[in-house]
Amino acid sequence: MNKNLLKMGLTVAIFCAAAGAYVGNKRLEPKTPVDGAVQKLVSLNLKDAKGVVQPLKQWQGKFLVVNFWATWCKPCVQEMPELAELQTQLAGKNVQLLGIGIDTPNNISEFAEKYKITYPVFAAGMEGTDISTAMGNQAGGLPFTVLVNSEGKIVKSYFGRLKMEELRADIQKYNI
Repeated sequence: MNKNLLKMGLTVAIFCAAAGAYVGNKRLEPKTPVDGAVQKLVSLNLKDAKGVVQPLKQWQGKFLVVNFWATWCKPCVQEMPELAELQTQLAGKNVQLLGIGIDTPNNISEFAEKYKITYPVFAAGMEGTDISTAMGNQAGGLPFTVLVNSEGKIVKSYFGRLKMEELRADIQKYNI
């Protein structure tokens, strides 16, 4: 009788451990973004400034500052050092800046090296324009920036050169 009780107890313990591991891993997976445009964004695999293909899904579940830009766009270039400084200040927090370049991989790479960009920048080409439009950039101009909360919902967008104090205040406001 003790052997059967021991076997049953061991079986229950193994089942509970497996169930706990499954539930624990499911909770660590980011939730599917709420917004269709955000879903499209995080489904992309884009070349970073070093030419390495990166899945944008790796930042799903974080508060995102997504900046659409190009190397030939003067206001974009002007705000890049401020964005790099902002990312450095936000290090260790659940906030990630992502630069989506409407440009070629070679131009993005040369620009990122020259200006020492401290956050991930990607070459998206014309696909980046489509996503920018889907995220609300109806004018199609640059720079265009969106804030995406950790649930995958666009909470604010900006057209044109960013005002950094406004951006900082909005990150604080929406990153609850």
